[in-house]
Amino acid sequence: MTVLPEAGTRREASASDRLRAVLARAAQVVGADRVTCPVTGLGPNVGLYRSRSVFGVVRPHTAEEVRRVVELFAAEETTAVLHAFSTGGNWGLGSREPAQDGAVVLDLSGLDQIRDVDVAGGWAVVEPGVTQARLARLLEGGERMLNVTASSAHTSVVGNALDRGVGLRHQRVEDLTGLEVVLPDGELIRVGWWPDPDRATPVYTHGLGPSLVQLFVQSALGVVTAATVRLLPRPEALRVVRLNFAPDQVEAATAEVRRWVAQGLARGVVKIYNEVAAGAYGGEPGRYLVHVCVDGTPEVVDALSGILTVEAVRSRAFTAVSDFDAVDPSAAHHDVAVRVERAYAGDPDPTDALFEAKTGRPAARLDEEGGFLFFLPLVPFSGAALARAHELIEQVRVESGIRCGVTFNALGADVVDCVVTMRFARDARDGGEAERAHRALDRLYELFTGEGFIPYRLDIDHTDWAGRLPAGTGARAFARRLKDAVDPHHVIAAGRYA
Repeated sequence: MTVLPEAGTRREASASDRLRAVLARAAQVVGADRVTCPVTGLGPNVGLYRSRSVFGVVRPHTAEEVRRVVELFAAEETTAVLHAFSTGGNWGLGSREPAQDGAVVLDLSGLDQIRDVDVAGGWAVVEPGVTQARLARLLEGGERMLNVTASSAHTSVVGNALDRGVGLRHQRVEDLTGLEVVLPDGELIRVGWWPDPDRATPVYTHGLGPSLVQLFVQSALGVVTAATVRLLPRPEALRVVRLNFAPDQVEAATAEVRRWVAQGLARGVVKIYNEVAAGAYGGEPGRYLVHVCVDGTPEVVDALSGILTVEAVRSRAFTAVSDFDAVDPSAAHHDVAVRVERAYAGDPDPTDALFEAKTGRPAARLDEEGGFLFFLPLVPFSGAALARAHELIEQVRVESGIRCGVTFNALGADVVDCVVTMRFARDARDGGEAERAHRALDRLYELFTGEGFIPYRLDIDHTDWAGRLPAGTGARAFARRLKDAVDPHHVIAAGRYA
């Protein structure tokens, strides 16, 4: 007698068979050597987040291949959703991992073409696999530069911008002028500004009618296969003024820095490092470190750096001020100062010397050997608010034993992006340091949001905070309606911000 499987088992087997069939067809699109199935996971991640279960990995190398793969999944009812990443360098937030189990992963690192560059027009069209080092190298010595980040030179330009990463000039989402997107049904569209092959048009993101670029930022409405990014004018001269202050001067010193930003004395993102984070940049032990960039013509740079020096001394909030470290080979922090100034000028260090000083490992080995978590809230730019953030960090240290590195990135005169880093040892002798770091991360979410300091990026273990944080009236429901309308079969994974 033949025993038939129960209905549920038949349905599961049928869904599994359909998934295998779709992956087999995907292999015909991208090549059999570019599909891995089954997989036991995506490998280690630097945050030691739980590895999600994935059904397979597909590695397309053109936008057309992405379109055809998405179309295959849209045409079949499977148990899997598609999760895309660019180069996988979302360190401290989950690296390559999807937020939920049960995904098929689209590894877009093979889409690595710089399709077009117009230096005079101030734009480049790049794919997700293009790193900031590659694009910056192409622009080196020219009149335009890339807004680079302080992360590894080998991270994705597009991926970081789509997650609202912060460059040394401004938040990188401001550099996105157009996006090429594969929608959940397999249709490829372009939104925002794109170069016209027949005539030159002004670079203007919004176009006519609703501005659609932001729909695909921190979004699960499609798979981005290319972006048009702004290239910024390269300044004729540039200098970074370094200042130190004691932790008990956080309120007074940051209020003074805020005044400088509000009055236009600084260029780009002013960076304020707490006593832990400052170590990688040669900061004095037990002191905060400030980097204030000034640029323009040589005369403007001389004038602004002189004004800042006078203002810093007059305030009596700072223990040291210097504007010559990068030009004086005998200065104690000359090498670091040179690398910092070059980064503000759009040239990331291809050796990643500062990045390795901060993380303890090269980018290529970070997920396998390193250990750190990120917490990324926004804080009002006021002395009182930053002093309160300092107190909360100290409270977490007392409760957990984890000393957090903190970088305050001034995104203007009103708001600061606060990058909190929890480094930990990951070997078996660490005495539970990784667990303490994760508990510290949980506590940071509770304490900072309780003060109204809301995160602007989430890690894969705290996706539920997207629904717990305040939003505009009806905004979350409207976003879900958009998702259901554009992706009724939920082909694209919900991600960290659903």
